[in-house]
Amino acid sequence: MMMADEGRGADEEERGPGAAQHVFVLMESLMEKLKVLNYEEEILSKHNMKNLSRHYFVSSPYLASNPGEQFYMFTIIAAWLIDAAGRPFTKPQESDEPNATVSNILAELRAFGVKVDFPPSKLKSGSGEYVCLVLDRLAEEALRRRGFSFRRPTYPTETTEEESVMEDDAELTLSKVEEEMIDEPDEEEENVMDLEALKLRSTRAEMETSSKPDEILEATVDAAEWSLEVERVLPQLKVTVRMDNKDWRIHVDQMHQHRDGIRSSLKEAKSFLDKLQDDISRSLEKVSSREKYINNQLEHLILEYRSAQAKLSEVRERYQQASGGVTERTRVLAEISEELEKVKQEMEEKGSSMSDGAPVVKIKQSLTKLKQEIVQMDVRIGVVQHTLLQAKLKEKSNMTRDMHATNIPESTVGTGPFT
Repeated sequence: MMMADEGRGADEEERGPGAAQHVFVLMESLMEKLKVLNYEEEILSKHNMKNLSRHYFVSSPYLASNPGEQFYMFTIIAAWLIDAAGRPFTKPQESDEPNATVSNILAELRAFGVKVDFPPSKLKSGSGEYVCLVLDRLAEEALRRRGFSFRRPTYPTETTEEESVMEDDAELTLSKVEEEMIDEPDEEEENVMDLEALKLRSTRAEMETSSKPDEILEATVDAAEWSLEVERVLPQLKVTVRMDNKDWRIHVDQMHQHRDGIRSSLKEAKSFLDKLQDDISRSLEKVSSREKYINNQLEHLILEYRSAQAKLSEVRERYQQASGGVTERTRVLAEISEELEKVKQEMEEKGSSMSDGAPVVKIKQSLTKLKQEIVQMDVRIGVVQHTLLQAKLKEKSNMTRDMHATNIPESTVGTGPFT
């Protein structure tokens, strides 16, 4: 079993005109195998998906679909087929890395003995011939695991009545063809007999004579009359063979005709080409000789031009050097001008501050305010001192009174004049 079978390894031109439609046939075969494996209940019902179309995995501009959805469906079906073929495979998720999933599927495919001769990137789109091939091989392995195999269909035998009906239809067809040939003659081919009409007539004659005659047939035609009739109709016995454009012999004849035409045209064109080559070579020689003559005549002018170019380059170099010095000096001048502006600004600020009397007024106001605050503080200090003195005097009088009260004898208490 190989993945390169059925002409897949060659280009489409080598594979034939029907190579582009091979993937549709392969997809239809895959759908039949999936239906045999009952994928509707085991895949679609479990994942709540709709039924796949006949050409779901075919990559075509007329069948464009969602690549992400196709890739996810491809991985789900491939994992299910690998599991059905007898090899446990982890169910892929939508968040899995596509490259890792494709590599795992191809590894399982190689384990079944299938040769993989295409890059894994062909499967990342989720559609195309390679996707159908991989799923088809996996479906075959799953069917082989379950012991299922496709057989040739058996057709019922045809009855005699059907044969008779077919013969009647053939006779009607032959009669219609002959009527059409009679009703629609061609002016250019009046004397030409068609090969297909001859075949139809011979077929009808065989069908008419298929029944066995009752007695032996004997010819009743005169040989001389037969010869005369043959000579009379001989110019009309021309057989035309309809050419089939798809026949390879026609293409070969056309190739030979084209080759002969190319050779004859080449013989005629070769003389003109040789003449043209001679004319071009002579023109080139004339141009080269004129060029040498012009170079010799203008050699001193060329030398003068070169010396002028050298002088111009020297002048340009000196100009660049001088312009570089001017640029540097301009930059220094700008820096000095900036510093000068700063100095002028500082001098203006100092001069304005020296001629302005606002600071002196502010100092006087501050001194007056300080004097007022000093007077207020002196008054407060005097008040505090007076309050403190009064407190001390009161405390001293209280102490003296207490001392006198304690020195009075107890015997004299109550004997006074006021008692």
